[in-house]
Amino acid sequence: MHNGYFFIKSMDTPQQLLFIYNANSGRGNAFLDSMHKVFRPQTYDCKLCELTFGVVSENKTWKRFREETKNVMVFLHKDEFAKKYKSKFGYKFTFPIVLTEGENGLEVLVATEELNQTKTVHDLIRLVKERTEEH
Repeated sequence: MHNGYFFIKSMDTPQQLLFIYNANSGRGNAFLDSMHKVFRPQTYDCKLCELTFGVVSENKTWKRFREETKNVMVFLHKDEFAKKYKSKFGYKFTFPIVLTEGENGLEVLVATEELNQTKTVHDLIRLVKERTEEH
């Protein structure tokens, strides 16, 4: 434990963590998403975005946790995920979602329904820590 955070054991757990946002990539989309968060937050479709980013910058608690995991996390928008993984695996997922990529392919770490019920960034961090320590 360091500064209140547990490190994800990258040596014991060789898988990557894939965080896929329910949003498309690009500056225009990022701007529209930010405006949506401000003006209609109750209808915003990406709980992962909401938990990890404010309107204009990354949540400080999340950023600290992400930096402490030492390159285990990969972040993709849903269009980037579809492009990168469609030819390899043909998986069908709902978004947002957190997946692990390891020897067995892609597995769900935190499902969309569970992410959508997560209230705080601290809850998300706790979920990720608990589940990565189980693997």
